[in-house]
This record gives sequence, C-alpha cells and structure tokens, in this order.
Amino acid sequence: MMPARIGKSDAPAMRNDDHNLFAHFHRQIHAHAGKELLQTGDGKSYTYSDIDRISGRIAHYLCNLGAIPGDRVSVQVEKSPECLCLYLACLRAGLVFHPLNMGYKKGELEYFLGNAEPTIVVCDAANAMMITGIADSVGAKHVLTLDAGGKGTIMDGAAQFSADFDTITRRSEDIAALLYSSGTTGVPKGIMLSHGNLLSNTAALADAWGFTEDDRLLHALPIFHVHGLFVAIGCVLLSGASMRWLAAYNASEVIRYLPECSVLMGVPTYYTRLLAEESFTREIASSIRLFVSGSAPLLEETFSAFEERTGQRILERYGMTETNMNTSNPLNGVRKAGTVGPPLPGVEVRITDDAGNILQTGEIGNLQVRGPNVFIGYWKMPGKYAEDFTADGFFNTGDKGSIDQDGYISIIGRAKDMVITGGLNVYPKEIELFIDDIAGVKESAVVGVPHPDFGEGVIAVVVRESGGKLSESDVISACKDNLANFKVPKRVLIVDELPRNSMAKVQKNLLRESYSELLTK
Repeated sequence: MMPARIGKSDAPAMRNDDHNLFAHFHRQIHAHAGKELLQTGDGKSYTYSDIDRISGRIAHYLCNLGAIPGDRVSVQVEKSPECLCLYLACLRAGLVFHPLNMGYKKGELEYFLGNAEPTIVVCDAANAMMITGIADSVGAKHVLTLDAGGKGTIMDGAAQFSADFDTITRRSEDIAALLYSSGTTGVPKGIMLSHGNLLSNTAALADAWGFTEDDRLLHALPIFHVHGLFVAIGCVLLSGASMRWLAAYNASEVIRYLPECSVLMGVPTYYTRLLAEESFTREIASSIRLFVSGSAPLLEETFSAFEERTGQRILERYGMTETNMNTSNPLNGVRKAGTVGPPLPGVEVRITDDAGNILQTGEIGNLQVRGPNVFIGYWKMPGKYAEDFTADGFFNTGDKGSIDQDGYISIIGRAKDMVITGGLNVYPKEIELFIDDIAGVKESAVVGVPHPDFGEGVIAVVVRESGGKLSESDVISACKDNLANFKVPKRVLIVDELPRNSMAKVQKNLLRESYSELLTK
C-alpha cells in the first residue's frame, strides 16, 4: 500500500516584481478593453474598460479619504457590478477587502467591525444609521453607502476623481482580503489571505479548468465568500472571459441564461433545484462545458441524477476559507462521484492519524494540506495560527478524509460539529452561546440534520429552566432578531435533558441520529 500523501509543493511560476492580484488581472483588462466583461440580469452591460475606470475612481476616492495600504475596508452590501469594482479598487490600492454577509445582524457586526478595525465601512443605505453607530465606536473614519442598484455615497464621491490609478505594488505575503470563519469556541477568526495566496490559487484553477477568453460564466453566487468572489471572478478575470451576472440564484433565471454560457459554478443546492425543474433538459444544458460544485458535499445521488438528465458529470472540488481550493476532479479524465479529486498543482495533501503518522492508501484520518494557497495567519491570533500547523508546515484542516489508489480524495467528515447549510458554514457553538443566554434556557445543543433543499438544516435541542414555559417559537424569534437567517434553527426541540457520555460530554452524534428525519418528513 502507498502512503496517503500526494501532490507537489512547487507552485506555478509567478512574477517576482509585483504580486498584486489586480496587476495580473489588468493584463486581461488591457487586452480586452472593449469586450463585455459582464451583463446583469436586467441587461446592463459593462466592458472590461468600464470596470477598470470605475474601480480606478473608487481607488482614488478611498485613498483620498485617508486609507493607506494595509488598511481594512469592511463591506456589507448587496451583490452588484459596483461592488465588484470596489473589491478591485481595494486590490489595486493595496487595501484589505473585508466582505460581510448581508444577513449579519447588529451583534454580529459589532464583533466583526470591532475585531477588523476598518478605516472605511461600506454598507447599504438602509443600514447606515445602525452601522455608523458601530463604526464610530470602533474608530472607523468613514461610513459610505452602496445599494443593489450601484448607487450610493461611495459612487458619488468616486465620480469626482480620475479613472487613471497606478496599481500599488504588493509583495506575495501582503494581505489582500480578510474573511471570518467561526471556530468551535464560538469566537470568529479573521483569516488573512495574501495576494500570493489568491494569485497562485486563481492561476492553478484557471489552468486546471481550461478557462479561456471564449468562456462565459453564469455567475449566480454571492460575492462575500471564497467561491463567488475569488474562485468564480478570479477565473474570469485571469483568462479574459465574460459573465452573465445574476444578483442571486434563481433556478428559472439560471435555466434562461444557460444556453448563452459555457460554465456554471454553484453549491449542491443549485443543482438539486435545477433537477426539480422540468424545463431543465439535456438540450438546455448542452452549451455548458463545465458544471462545478463546491462549498458543501455533493450527494452521489445528485451527481448520478444530474448525469442521467444532462449527460454531463458535475466537477466537484474541495476548498475552505483558509486555503481557497485544495483539490479538484479533473477537467479531462474521470470525475468520481463521492470524491473531490486529486490535489491541484502546487498543493500537497496527506492523511495522518492523531499522532501525526502518515496513513496508507484508503485509510481514514486527518486531512492536512500545504501549499502557496494556504492562508498566512489569523488576524490578531498568532498563537492560534501556530496551533493549527504541523512542524513541517502542513495545515490541519479539521476534516477527515482518505486517498484512494488513483490519488482521489474523499471527505469523510468535516471540522467537528460544523453544519453546512446551502453552502454556508454554521458553527453550532456560536448559536449555543446565544441560545443559552435566552431567559428560561438551562442549556442547549445545536446540530445539523439532513434537509431536502439545503443539504443540512440547523436544529436546536433545548433544556428549559425548571418550571419554565419557554417555547420553540420563543427561541426561534429571539434567534431571528439577532442572528443571520441561515444560522436560525429551523426547529427547536424542548427536552428534559441532553444525552451525555460518561465524561458528561453532550453526545451530538445521538442527537443527529435521533432527529435525522426531522426536516425531511
């Protein structure tokens, strides 16, 4: 048997003089200046040159407001072409882009902004008053607005400046983006992604997936996380391709635009919803050369049903916020259901036991990765960063996996207790800490159980204080008022006690088993 370790540590060759991700995008922007980069669902078109000019003006405006390289720009806005320009403006000005889910509520934002300490915050005008209060308390200098239609004070201010902006030179290790991923302790961790991280991974993906200037991506993903922001947009901008840009995922809209596109990227929910539509036929899908799935496990039954309907096999890949993409089923070659493929070029993957010994082919253990794609550190948490790496530089993903005889990796289990619902990560401890503070709650346990649409749904099992009359609706109502919607439990079960083992630890595996059909009945 072979050791369960594959991949090479040598990354694709990169320029030594400037690692700013935008500088590499700009080659395609210059080469395709008059070409349409994206068209929205309502028909508004933007050329590469349009995006270049708008982002240049925004970059000038942010710098004029006092932002300097390394400063954070926190952004909680709806998806729009102007938000894409804001992201590119931050890259070219050497600022750190900090995207936030629109679903986050006041309590969540207080933590994120307090921890990130942004110089500038950009938000929807509807939330400006609330966010200004938070921004002022954490020392942010400016709060700007941007709405779903691309209007706001940031665009008004940027309009006064030149579109010509000289991209700031960045080193490979300089931070390009700050994203947060909650931990099992309930305290969100700021993940620092460098220009080198994003550039190396984007180059590897664009090559591995065969992107060219002739491709057109159907972009229906949100752009506040890795999948929609770095993977999808990065592949397009590094190859000179174009996009049909949808504000949100809608199965009928996706079906409408599939014939004009060549690539669709989505989470498993996207594909189950397509399969539920009678109008999604082999003919409609025939122009697509590549269907990509990620952000959550793709069920083998979905993989098979999709192939039967369309004659095409979905390409599943594996990544995480800390690393972007690690592995991918091949563009040309066998795409195995239930696997996430071999490592991408430049990435090493190995499977170890708890003592750090490398396991053999087919054995299940701890999945570790090493490569230029792996993040450079946790924001303000250097000690935690050191804890998550081995002495020889491998990152402990927290996932359980195995490697087969062909080098294909299967993810057997995920980071402890994490729930992936509709492609979004939910960390139960964060929700448990909130529920436990609700009057009348003695203790709680949050788990994920199968959901027919989202893959997994969040449920909470709650023990009331003695004599209490707390109800399921009371708990759900409190959660809705304070947590992003995707974190709110879909059901709350009131019980007399939680199952525990001999060490008094809550046995969440028993809860998952007991309520496995709760959301599927």
